[in-house]
Amino acid sequence: MNFIKFKSPFGVIGIEEKNGSVSRVYLPGQKPDLPENPGGFLERAKQQFEEYFAGRRTVFELPLSFDNCTDFKKLVYSELLNVKYGETASYKDIAERIGNPEACRAVGLANNKNPLPIIVPCHRIIGSNGKLTGYAGGLELKEQLLKLERK
Repeated sequence: MNFIKFKSPFGVIGIEEKNGSVSRVYLPGQKPDLPENPGGFLERAKQQFEEYFAGRRTVFELPLSFDNCTDFKKLVYSELLNVKYGETASYKDIAERIGNPEACRAVGLANNKNPLPIIVPCHRIIGSNGKLTGYAGGLELKEQLLKLERK
């Protein structure tokens, strides 16, 4: 396992790599107790994040690892990847898209446990009423990421 952290416009971001895939993203305020061990892969991941924050990247092109996730969570995260840059969807929309329209709360819980925030854009998921709802990085960061994508 390798790890790198860097300063983003919103605070320090950490990226963990395992077996050639991004295995975890740490948002500002989440302080992993990991020694930095950057390498070529992590430098590429960091560059893609920097491009995203600069408004030059709308899709991350990195291998992703969901090793410790349930099949349901993997299904939710796969669908989140279909929510395009600058767009939003509701928890209900995602539940319907995965064929389980009654699973709105379960989708919300899966979002809350997303190991790869920003790359897997759980910040683009909002309440059915159009309001921002929970985000592991806080609602302020969620709002800032949505504003970044609307520019």
